[in-house]
Amino acid sequence: MLEQLLIFTRGGLILWTCKELGKALKGSPIDTLIRSCLLEERSGEVSFNYEAYTLKWTFHNDLGLVFVAVYQRILHLLYVDDLLSMVKESFSEIYDPKRMSYDDFDETFRQLRMEAEARGEELRKVKQVGKVVSSVKKQGQVSKSGLDGGNKSGGGGSKKDVGDGDKDKDKVGSFMTNGNHKMEDDDSDKTNGKENTADNVVLDPSKLMKLRSKGVRGRGGVRKTDSIGNKSSKVAAAEPPKKATKKNRVWDDAAPKQVKLDFTDSVGENGNGNHDHVDIAAADQGESMMDKEEVFSSDDESEDDDDEPRSDEKKPEAKKKGWFSSVFQSITGKANLERTDLKPALKALKERLMTKNVAEEIAEKLCESVEASLEGKKLASFTRISSTVQGAMENALIRILTPRRSIDIMRDVHAAKEQRRPYVVVFVGVNGVGKSTNLAKVAYWLQQHKVSVMMAACDTFRSGAVEQLRTHARRLQIPIFEKGYEKDPAVVAKEAIQEATRNGSDVVLVDTAGRMQDNEPLMRALSKLINLNKPDLVLFVGEALVGNDAVDQLSKFNQKLSDLSNSGTTRLIDGILLTKFDTIDDKVGAALSMVYISGAPVMFVGCGQSYTDLKKLNVKAIVKTLLK
Repeated sequence: MLEQLLIFTRGGLILWTCKELGKALKGSPIDTLIRSCLLEERSGEVSFNYEAYTLKWTFHNDLGLVFVAVYQRILHLLYVDDLLSMVKESFSEIYDPKRMSYDDFDETFRQLRMEAEARGEELRKVKQVGKVVSSVKKQGQVSKSGLDGGNKSGGGGSKKDVGDGDKDKDKVGSFMTNGNHKMEDDDSDKTNGKENTADNVVLDPSKLMKLRSKGVRGRGGVRKTDSIGNKSSKVAAAEPPKKATKKNRVWDDAAPKQVKLDFTDSVGENGNGNHDHVDIAAADQGESMMDKEEVFSSDDESEDDDDEPRSDEKKPEAKKKGWFSSVFQSITGKANLERTDLKPALKALKERLMTKNVAEEIAEKLCESVEASLEGKKLASFTRISSTVQGAMENALIRILTPRRSIDIMRDVHAAKEQRRPYVVVFVGVNGVGKSTNLAKVAYWLQQHKVSVMMAACDTFRSGAVEQLRTHARRLQIPIFEKGYEKDPAVVAKEAIQEATRNGSDVVLVDTAGRMQDNEPLMRALSKLINLNKPDLVLFVGEALVGNDAVDQLSKFNQKLSDLSNSGTTRLIDGILLTKFDTIDDKVGAALSMVYISGAPVMFVGCGQSYTDLKKLNVKAIVKTLLK
């Protein structure tokens, strides 16, 4: 049964809702649909699930209206799409932008619903009859094949059939014979319980070296004989010069004192352990790029692009492919845009996004959403379809990359300080993306704002991780909490937060081990750390170099954190820190893919090797780069 049907404008004004459809909806499915689907440019999808409900919708883009139907998720209502189409057509005939109430539409909707339900019932019966007929046909084919097989086996077959059967027997016999011979050969070649085949030969390393010195190459190679000038024997006789070998280190307390392995303490030039050389490093770094406003004028650059031709000649090539192939069109004879009109421009736009490193799945969904928002819309006179599509895509990209909620770290830090507790940030991500380095950049930025910071070395898995973070802490003169390796990172983080509370530190930056999204034990440990300590911010550190893998990484991280959560409230990724942004040129699509798949904003962008190379994401610059 249909639970609810609403008609509202794109501005959020509810024009009509059915009063006789069931009870009030539980929760807020309509609000969730608007926030998570329509505003996030996912309107090209077929349906949206919210708790126990399924929502379907359609647009009237020319009038700016949205029609949404809500029904129970366990029901499979076949008439909803047809009902939405009929309601859209009927309501658009009586719609007046000046009217606020449409009580006269109740009777019309009642008739439309009865008609749609009748069609749905007929469609359901037709499907059931089709299933019965198909099952009967299958049973008939099975019985027929069984009857034919019985006749052939009963001796009623022709000589041709018997002959074919004999041939088949001969083939089977020969196959078995060949198989037996092969098995006997394999048994004869077995040595020490292993097959002595070309792929399973195991030679002693010393014997293998002797064979190579004599000129014998493994795996069916050619052996050099003495007939070729006795070169192989001479080479074998000549001894190669001995290489300097590394002395084995004796790990024993009783062994003589050897060279120290931990070089992080001996930073003084004279070996006295002074930190004078390190202390001045943080002071000489300068102002962080986070506090510098990046100037970007989209109007000026767009004018320059129109006046001056591009050196790479991509624009003329796009003309040939159809991106600007549509000439200025008048709407004479064409009232509204159709899908066939939008397909060429959207196809070219999808290819353009993919060349900028946007994941294929994301580019496809974005084009579907733009198509849904433009279908049926009137095209202004002497306006190109390509420019209309590009304008719609530009607005969509700005909406996606602009954060849905404001995350002001400095404001939240001072709010936590008033509550006499530290502000906790956890850095997560896959291996080798630069979590520790960018954690130090964030610490340096916080230091410039007179915020006391403490680092927590919770990467107890990777060798050298604690020493790496300790080096950053000494360079920045920041206290670090560490417990060594092979400890529970969740417990280490909890003790670090307790220590920061006693010492009065304002922020705790928690470094975690890099892990692949499919590593179940490490993902379980990360989920435990987050659920136990409940940090204020969970930052996903990802590379700007990745393309399709960005979707897989973030979606699986969120999925694992949701599945492995023990508490009632699921904690997911709150923000993104994009690293190595200075190495990608115009391939900035990873930022769009990550934000689209997770809904979390890009809060920091790493763009260099020094502590100051951390900045904010310039949304206008990213959109400009994606569409140029």
